Amino acid sequence: MSRVRVLLLNAALGPLDYRAPAGVDVPAGSAVVVPLGPRQELGVAWEPERLPANEIDEARLRPLLQVMDSPPLPAPLRRLIEWTSDYYLAPLGAVLRMALPSTSALGGARIVTEYRPTGVFPDRMTPQREQALERIVGRQGLIGELAAAAGVSDAVIRGLVKAGAIEAVEVSTDHPYPLPDPDFHVPALEPAQAEAAEALRASVRDRAFQPFLLDGVTGSGKTEVYFEAIAEALRQGRQTLVLLPEIALTEPFLQRFTARFGCEPVAWHSGLRQSQRRRAWRAIAQGEAKVVVGARSALFLPYPDLGLIAVDEAHETSFKQEDGVHYHARDVAVMRAKLEEVPVILASATPAIESRHQVAQGVYKELKLPERFGGAEMPAVEALNLVADPPPRGRWLAPRLVEELEKNLAAGEQSLLFLNRRGYAPLTLCRHCGHRFQCPNCTSWMVEHRFTARLACHHCGHVMPVPRMCPECHEEESLVACGPGVERIADEVAALFPDARTAVVTSDTIWSPAKAADFVAQMESGAVDIVIGTQLVTKGYHFPNLTLVGVVDADLGLSGGDLRAAERTFQQIRQVSGRAGRGEKPGRVFIQSHDPDAPVIDALVRGDVDGFYAAETDARREAAMPPFGRLAAIIVSSEKEADAKEAAARIGRAAPSVDNMIVLGPAPAPLAMLRGRHRLRLLVHASRSIPLQDIVREWLGALEWPRGVRVAVDVDPYSFL
Repeated sequence: MSRVRVLLLNAALGPLDYRAPAGVDVPAGSAVVVPLGPRQELGVAWEPERLPANEIDEARLRPLLQVMDSPPLPAPLRRLIEWTSDYYLAPLGAVLRMALPSTSALGGARIVTEYRPTGVFPDRMTPQREQALERIVGRQGLIGELAAAAGVSDAVIRGLVKAGAIEAVEVSTDHPYPLPDPDFHVPALEPAQAEAAEALRASVRDRAFQPFLLDGVTGSGKTEVYFEAIAEALRQGRQTLVLLPEIALTEPFLQRFTARFGCEPVAWHSGLRQSQRRRAWRAIAQGEAKVVVGARSALFLPYPDLGLIAVDEAHETSFKQEDGVHYHARDVAVMRAKLEEVPVILASATPAIESRHQVAQGVYKELKLPERFGGAEMPAVEALNLVADPPPRGRWLAPRLVEELEKNLAAGEQSLLFLNRRGYAPLTLCRHCGHRFQCPNCTSWMVEHRFTARLACHHCGHVMPVPRMCPECHEEESLVACGPGVERIADEVAALFPDARTAVVTSDTIWSPAKAADFVAQMESGAVDIVIGTQLVTKGYHFPNLTLVGVVDADLGLSGGDLRAAERTFQQIRQVSGRAGRGEKPGRVFIQSHDPDAPVIDALVRGDVDGFYAAETDARREAAMPPFGRLAAIIVSSEKEADAKEAAARIGRAAPSVDNMIVLGPAPAPLAMLRGRHRLRLLVHASRSIPLQDIVREWLGALEWPRGVRVAVDVDPYSFL
């Protein structure tokens, strides 16, 4: 009899032992179906020596029900799952679930019915049928996919099938992806690029772990440089993973990749249909998908022959997962590269202080690209003092910035206005009684969105129509919007420049790669004069005719109060400044601020990157903050406020007394209620020599709290809400 230790996807359960049927081999990493009470559960066979032992007698073991027809999870991925669980204090099952996001992919190949046009026109034509046949030429897909592409209903497509204008074809869900060609279009690199590219290619050939910080100014061609490392991995027949921080960046990246390698890479993100996720997962697990580009979840896919990892825009805070397993994809990518014994590239124009510190320590190797590609110059940056030269009452754009926008419109050049605040206004109140609209589920204000005529909570997603009267005093026409969001700036631009063609770019308008592709096409065709956007437009985009950037409120990011506020503001504004002047035309950047002498604004104007980072690093060192110290947040939440307070107080009273470690709190979180749950926080601050995870694990493991209370630990927190 063969005893098999199984790690279940159920995070509440530990490993369980089962009996393998006679003659059935179950290697470690195999996905299996097992009985659990009356239910059937999915799990993965694991090395028994790496998980806690079960005391159940072998005669009482229940048999495995099925070994799935999919390649076993590779050993380096299993070690990554263990490390992530240990470092971020997350259940093993919760981390394992990220490696098996598409359970349908675990079965064998399947046949599905897709549809394609036959070239035959039906006798009875309608405008909808004519539109459908015109738009789906050369396409093939499911009925719903063709209907979406054609902009018609499913019924129109089904009618064309019955009329013989569209035919059904059976296809395998596992049909192979095209292979990228490393020599499809080899670019001519400038000397600094060529030197960096050769260092990366050599590291890929060495097949050894080496972290690189590819530090290049915006427009310096970082992507083209690490593309050469991808080409080297392709020549060796090995796989590459490229991580991007935003799904909206995927489509522009795919276009650049296709131009270099002749076909698209395999995409992995939340916008994929289930059938697409299934096909991608199986191709990755079988080693057929040679280049995968995806969001942070792509880190946990089962690559059998990984040769390179690249993290683009590696400074981005969106690489930090704030729900479930609180991992940071940048750091986990470095650990996966170490376990796989492959190089990892962190590419950024504004690297995080943590990454710069690793360079200073000699852990990361730095490759610098100090100049823009093709002789383009960095834009001129100027601060606009909103105290000395304020906008007119009820407006948000300073007179000087308005003048510069007029010049750009007259010259036929594109402009970008940046404000990192979605919606029309961050607060709506009644001018009669002062009532403020707050989310019923969170301690946050409802944000007005005039495009959709809704008030929305940006934390839990609660929406409501904008009421006609105040719900408190019942006064009609008394509601007033306070403060600007991008929609309000768009209204101001429309009033100032009624003939200008504008585009509002936020996660509300660019929510998929296809939407991003539409925006890029409009910009490249010159169909947009002025872009008004949030942080979504600060990275990844290359528009040669965009020559003016205006930062509407540079002080906004400095009000966060956390240790990374200044660094994040510097990164965001420098990134958005880098959108200007990327072609032959020079760029100008204007930063509106009420305090233009603030160190962050001053450093941006002077272009003193090294000075800013040196000052920030010294401040972190003096305060023993990351990367010179350790932080862990403990978040206690419950639907019952009393239970949350009691559990948090119990945790605080039980805090261990350890040298070089202090525990702050408990205190109500800045977002004291989120999604209907009351929240309190404790913050652990320790020196780097302290075994923080072991201490917190033992501390919390000895305590109990009511069933409705949740206790989450966020190691290396980025959000302090």
